[in-house]
Formats: sequence, structure tokens, C-alpha cells
Amino acid sequence: MKALLRCLVMMLFFQTGMAQEVDDGDMLLNRPAERTYDIIIESGYLKVGVYQNFPPYSYLANGEPQGIDVELGKRIAAAMGVEFKVHWIVPDENLGDDLRNNVWKGHYLAKRRLADVMMRVPYDKQYAYMQDSTGEYINEQVVLFGPYQQETWQIAYNPQKMDSVETIAMFQYHPIGVEIDTLPDFYLTSGLNGRLRGQVRHYTNVHEAFSAIRDGEVSAVMGMRAEIDHELSKAENSGFRQAGNAFPGIGKQVWDVGMAIKSTHRQLGYALEEIVGNIVKSGELEGMFADVNLRYSVPQYYRAFLSEEAIAQAEGKP
Repeated sequence: MKALLRCLVMMLFFQTGMAQEVDDGDMLLNRPAERTYDIIIESGYLKVGVYQNFPPYSYLANGEPQGIDVELGKRIAAAMGVEFKVHWIVPDENLGDDLRNNVWKGHYLAKRRLADVMMRVPYDKQYAYMQDSTGEYINEQVVLFGPYQQETWQIAYNPQKMDSVETIAMFQYHPIGVEIDTLPDFYLTSGLNGRLRGQVRHYTNVHEAFSAIRDGEVSAVMGMRAEIDHELSKAENSGFRQAGNAFPGIGKQVWDVGMAIKSTHRQLGYALEEIVGNIVKSGELEGMFADVNLRYSVPQYYRAFLSEEAIAQAEGKP
């Protein structure tokens, strides 16, 4: 009986804790399906979904949300005249799960805990219109829109171990660190018919891989360009260099990064797209990247209709 009572007390405690975590204060405005543009404006805040512990995009520093996606979210909220509220996203097995849990349905343990908009979503038309075996659109519950950055892969290397990185074939002879279960992991372990597999070292994240390169465990690290730039900007990594090699056979070497909203919230999407477009084209976003020692590239989406002068302005080039 005592064990049962303790169990009931614990269940009540966690239910109360969950309610405190997901309740934004107003029961009506907190209904995920009703967080339309008008209700967001009336509520006075915008819930921006960003990935947890994902520097330099979104992370906690001294107890405060930091990172490029956080700063962009704050500027979007300011342009709307509302307060920024962070919605931390814990990544699931794939992007589809992240969109379901954080944009349109909610996790089964916290169905009311949804973001109004989710950042750092690949802007990919093929993925957006993907169909299942019956012809139904897999992502019909969400809208992918508002690309704001072009991302790519990058290698950093230790010049004391390697003179340069001309091709990935060099990693038949030099160990390289990657974040486990990422595209660089799969790419390198399967590249050149598996001849690189024995030299690939796995780490929890890029930050941990840089600890390994400092300790001499690996000669190089591969990750997303912004992640590599973020680590290279630190004093302890100043001795390492950016590689200039390409990645043949990787599938997508560069891709646009944008946002996602629930498909029924189109008015919100139009408003956010205009705000982000102005931030991109004015060069303001490039300035945000430069302020934290990151390189910025305009998404391919804008390159289709902007002039060369406009693209140069957006990328902070004279």
C-alpha cells in the first residue's frame, strides 16, 4: 500500500510539473491549434522553436538562450511587436518527428507544448511534397518556408598533422572526428568503398570532436560550416585551419535552412516570411553572423531573383 501511495504521489508530482512546464499562462491562448497570427499578436508573445544545446545556432549561456536562431527569433518577435519566448526542441529520430512533436501535433506526453514557428528546418521542396505509398503528402500538416541561410559541410584540420586537405582520400591515413549518426558519419564510413571507415572516430557532438583534435586523437573534424566556424573562433582552437576540399558523392553539399509552421497558420507564415526577407536582403543577418565570427551565405532561394548587387549587399560584400 505504501508503495502504491508513493507511486501516486510521484505521478501527481510529475503531472503538476508538466503542467507548469507547458502552461504559458492563458488557457485559451495556450491551445496549440488556436495560436493563429491574430491570437499571437493579442497574446503579446511569439513561441520560437529552436534546437536545444546546438551551438552556434541555439544554446544556453549563463542561463540565457543564445545563438543565431535565438537572435533571429528575437528580431522577428520585435518586428511583430511581441515578446520572444523560447521553445526548446529535443531532437527525435528524424525531422518528421521533430515537426510533429513541435509544430502541428505535440509530443504524446505534452500535446500542448508547441512552437508557433520552428527554426532550422531544411528548405527542400522535394521533402516538403514527399508522398507515401498511397499518394498522400507526408508533410501536409506543416508549411516549410522563409529560408534565411545557406549551410554547407566543412572540415577543419590540424596543420601539424596534415599539410592540407585536398580530397577526403587523405583520411585513409589520418583519423577524422565526426558527430555520431550524422551525414558526415555515414559519408566518411562508406566513402571510397569503405576505405576510410577505420579512421573515422565518433563523438557526441562537434565540440567534443574538437576536444579530440586538441588532444591529438584525430587530425581533423567534419561538421556543418557554422559549427566548425564557431569552434575555430575559440582561442584554444586557433591553431587549426579550414579545409578547402569538396565532398563528391555526398548528395547535398549545400542546402537552404528555413522555418516551419502549422499548415493552417498561413497568415503567420506570410508575416514571418516578409520580416525574414527584409532581414536577409538588408544584410542584417550577415551582420549577425559576422558578430559571432561565422560566415554567411544567402540561400539559393534568393539567388533565383535577386541581382548580383543585392546578393552582395545581403552577404555584406562591398
